[in-house]
Amino acid sequence: MKLTEIISRDVPSLSFEVFPPKTDSSFDSVKTATEQIAKLLPAFMSVTYGAGGGTSRYTLEIAKNIKKMYGVPTLAHLTCVSSTRETVMEKIKAIREAGIENVMALRGDIPQDMQNSDRSKWQYKHAVDLIHELKESGADFCIGGACYPEIHPESENQKSDIRYLKEKVDAGCEFLTAQMFFDNNLFYNFLYKIREAGITVPVIAGIMPITSGSQVARAIKLSGSFMPQRFKSLVDRFGADPDAMKQAGIAYATDQIIDLYANGVTNVHVYSMNKPDVAEKIQANLSDILGKK
Repeated sequence: MKLTEIISRDVPSLSFEVFPPKTDSSFDSVKTATEQIAKLLPAFMSVTYGAGGGTSRYTLEIAKNIKKMYGVPTLAHLTCVSSTRETVMEKIKAIREAGIENVMALRGDIPQDMQNSDRSKWQYKHAVDLIHELKESGADFCIGGACYPEIHPESENQKSDIRYLKEKVDAGCEFLTAQMFFDNNLFYNFLYKIREAGITVPVIAGIMPITSGSQVARAIKLSGSFMPQRFKSLVDRFGADPDAMKQAGIAYATDQIIDLYANGVTNVHVYSMNKPDVAEKIQANLSDILGKK
């Protein structure tokens, strides 16, 4: 099923993101974790693609298994920054043959050995290049893209960020998934600005449950997210107690999601980090809202 059919419904939806294993030896444990999350029957599940394609061989395997075993619609991530056109076309063919209908088109993180390379020689410089490739391939994919409610770490300002986002939508991006944020007002303000810019595709809110103190620094590094004082106080008080921090982090994420639903944002995507217990508890907290008991 194409995700636009799911996220266009005027009812609250909850989806989860999982990631493939980083090593062969961890495949079985990761597969088990993703299956446990799939058993919750979320609206859909996305499967990430390692930086530089490092774990890409498992992305499709995990996505196919989720779809086959539990009937959960899947979204396969695809990055292009370190790839040749030949490699990208091979990946597109593999996704198509696997029966995956939804693709998240991303530039991807720049590998360390490419940080100082001549970008003019790259075959794919931005996600919009990959979106064009997907459209021109003839494959009937539902294409999604990423957006940053605050600002992309490499953007000069939010105005230029939104201009590039509009280019992705004009190229064929049919929905957007937001990078994590911890202050809903920033997301509401972002929605207003992109609608004013003529971006009308559905936007899925991205929520990251912070369940350990060590996650905070990584979350800031990944997205540059603003941490409201309410959240900082939570981490200061409970960060040193793993069980308390997990409970508090789940409660904070749940509160964010409820506020989003209450304000008309119907689609929420949880960056569940392959943690079935976190996914299950968040879904349980929303059971009556989602109609899942």
